[in-house]
Amino acid sequence: MFESNFVLAVLAFIVVIGPLILFHELGHFWAARIFNIKVEEFGIGFPPRAATLFERKGTVFTLNWIPLGGFVRPAGEDDPDVEGGLASAPPFARFCVLAAGAFMNMVVAFVLMFIVYMLGAPSALPGARIQTVVADSPAAQAGLQAGDIITAVDDVTVDQSTDLTEYIFANAGEPILVTLTRAGETLTTTITPREDPPEGQGPTGIIIEQNYEIQQYGPFAALGQASAEMAGFLNTFIQLPRLIVQEEIPARYFRPVSVVGISQLGGQQITESIEENAVWPIVRFTAYISVALAVTNLLPIPALDGGRILFVLIEVVRGKRVKPEHEMTVHFIGFAALLALMVVFIFLDIVDPLVVP
Repeated sequence: MFESNFVLAVLAFIVVIGPLILFHELGHFWAARIFNIKVEEFGIGFPPRAATLFERKGTVFTLNWIPLGGFVRPAGEDDPDVEGGLASAPPFARFCVLAAGAFMNMVVAFVLMFIVYMLGAPSALPGARIQTVVADSPAAQAGLQAGDIITAVDDVTVDQSTDLTEYIFANAGEPILVTLTRAGETLTTTITPREDPPEGQGPTGIIIEQNYEIQQYGPFAALGQASAEMAGFLNTFIQLPRLIVQEEIPARYFRPVSVVGISQLGGQQITESIEENAVWPIVRFTAYISVALAVTNLLPIPALDGGRILFVLIEVVRGKRVKPEHEMTVHFIGFAALLALMVVFIFLDIVDPLVVP
């Protein structure tokens, strides 16, 4: 089981994270070209260098041994004395180059969501679909099976999967009449949710998801659906602190994760794609990660693109730039702090891996 999960995590890294980082760096590269900023090297993967592929317009394109996406090495990244380099470019040009990586990730996410809706994406239907039933749990004893669609509990209609979850928790210890459909047949059974269930099982011992059907969209409808989903995801990201504080979403599902955690989640999505015989789970997951990568990189944290953009904005407001050596010191400290946090996040992802709820 461990070997299987490890292989899927590595595969997810190759399929999801690597390409997203590469597209991010392509955004920086193309923006630099637009503003005539010299780029010394565009690397696929991280050094050490495995091979020099070719040279074009003063840029060396290389293939490197560590498969972590890629990188761009602009001339004079931190030295404003280098003519034609990044640091000597006007503030607007630097802002655009620094923001272009995140912009490219947003474009990639939108294209992926458009593809998902064109090929076929899940469209919500009333009811909660059972994914898993734990052996010897109240659900198993009541005869519930994976694939059953719960449509009502007592006299309460289940439209959203959250309706079922809320009702079960509110009526723990009390018998509940469950109405469900199985292979087109309507059935009823009684289940009593546990007040003190074993850890990780919940009151009834089931894992549920929103009932859905796969629906394909035409090009214009797919554009609208992709736009709406992108807007919804960005809104959730912005509202995340409030949702966690108000306990509308469990905080553990939105803790910071490392590349290891993202790869683990990606492996789960690959498994779901295989089980569903559909590409939408892994493609949609890739789109979400691309948006998250864009938003995270724009945070005003030293060493990230957003931290560098902050210094550009400070320069515009002050009318003069912060001394390069001072800015470099801030970014170095920020980079060291990010590395330390990443070690912690990797440890957490290994000892307590996340599972898509």
